[in-house]
Amino acid sequence: MSEITIIGGGIIGATLAYELAKRGENVIILEKRFIGSGSTFRCGTGIRQQFGDEANIQVMKRSVELWKRYSEEFGFPFKQTGYLFLLYDEKEVEEFKHNIALQNRFGIPTRLITPEEAKEIVPPLNTKDVLAASWNPTDGKADPFKTTIAFAQEAKKLGAEIHEYTEVKDIVMENGEIKGVKTNRGLFRTSIVINATNAWAKLINAMAKVPIKIPIEPYKHQAVITQPLRQGQINPMVISFKHNHAYLTQTAHGGIVGGIGLEYGPTYDLTSTYEFVKEVSKNFIKIVPALKDLLILRTWAGFYAKTPDSNPAIGRIEEINDYYIAAGFSGHGFMMAPAVAEALAELITKGKTKLPLWWYDPYRFEKGELRTKAIQMG
Repeated sequence: MSEITIIGGGIIGATLAYELAKRGENVIILEKRFIGSGSTFRCGTGIRQQFGDEANIQVMKRSVELWKRYSEEFGFPFKQTGYLFLLYDEKEVEEFKHNIALQNRFGIPTRLITPEEAKEIVPPLNTKDVLAASWNPTDGKADPFKTTIAFAQEAKKLGAEIHEYTEVKDIVMENGEIKGVKTNRGLFRTSIVINATNAWAKLINAMAKVPIKIPIEPYKHQAVITQPLRQGQINPMVISFKHNHAYLTQTAHGGIVGGIGLEYGPTYDLTSTYEFVKEVSKNFIKIVPALKDLLILRTWAGFYAKTPDSNPAIGRIEEINDYYIAAGFSGHGFMMAPAVAEALAELITKGKTKLPLWWYDPYRFEKGELRTKAIQMG
């Protein structure tokens, strides 16, 4: 049995380690800081099935099933509080009608609702100029800290090793075969490597001398949390593309967490900006006027590891024996993790999977076969 080395200890690495260990594989995670310290612990908590293409809808339907199952098995909170997309013009309404029909085809209960119905779901919502809303009550949110730690702990129970503060320096290759991974803590002998480093994926690809171009670049996105609002006011994730691709929801403690589509990069800088505070305040207040009375408690930044079509690169690099990638999630890694981990574990151990991983083919960029752009906000 070969040692499988996962580089990157975020939610993708943690769920992958669990799925592979569950299948009896020897697995180690190499993480340069601590588990979840990259993009995962900086994410906006949302988990949705409301996409506009068949592949992402199928993956996210399975992911929600797994989020529900594992939250019950492992004891972390996953709440199906829904996603509410606010629609402001006829073109947007028509686009979402198409998306809803596609989602319904796969058994996802999204429906178009009136502004009045939207206000019943989110009482402080400003519905002026809202024509309709896309509502799916089975979408939800989870705590990235508790979930990632839970998957890592469950993987360890099954024999997986997790090496934190272990930075990868190089990948040892001989005649196109992986022999080991050099780190600041010595050499780890292995024959299978999975690049799950997301924003840092291009650096690991360069070490492995990946012969194809996989354009994944880190873009800084920021988030905010406010003072508490009375509980139960904004239970779902509320999305408005009109207001600079804003997303916001209420945390378990009552504060409002969210962000907008202000983007910087490519960059590895994570400094918060005044421009973000100004823009997020202006746009949030238009969606929920009551937020004008709340103080901002904290802002922070994380990475969207973006590809040209906002879909990840997932699969095997044929020219290297055995090198896989699962990165470039463009802001969707947290929500997709359980299904992607299950599918990639099946691919590695059985050579096939039922989920449409072909959509995320790492070779599509060189072939000029970009996918339909995945719906993205924040």
